[in-house]
Amino acid sequence: MKKTQQLQIRVSREEKAEIRKAAKAANLDISTWVLRRLLPPKRTRLLALASALSGKGDHRYVLAELHDLLTGLSATAFSAVVAEPVVLRCDVYLQNYLAAMLEHAAHVKGVRPPAWLAEVPRLSEPRFGTDLQSLRLHLLAHSPVAFRRRNIFIDSTLGDRV
Repeated sequence: MKKTQQLQIRVSREEKAEIRKAAKAANLDISTWVLRRLLPPKRTRLLALASALSGKGDHRYVLAELHDLLTGLSATAFSAVVAEPVVLRCDVYLQNYLAAMLEHAAHVKGVRPPAWLAEVPRLSEPRFGTDLQSLRLHLLAHSPVAFRRRNIFIDSTLGDRV
């Protein structure tokens, strides 16, 4: 990407010394070090978010960030970011959810999903995005294909924001 813009910030002498020291320790120039800290490469961000799925607690925010990352990529960038396997250390449901997200994003972008997704075993039991029995028929009929294939039934408005 051609860089045509410049950004200037004011820092104290001590802050500049700390930044210079950190950049030197990373074997990077100051500009590259600052940019990588603020705007990590997309593959690094994908791996960090996939890793965050292995933690305890509510994963909705991580999944929302993954969605935003994937939808913000061009078809070419998406293919490059997901070309190599992502090690998934989360439970089998989250493995399938992430795999479905990647398959769905590939479909939307008109590219092939990465071959390594075939290694993620499909859920043996269906999982629904709600406990309300009255909505299950709707979810069965309207879930995106990539999710249905993995036995996950969610609202087709995946990614919509309130």
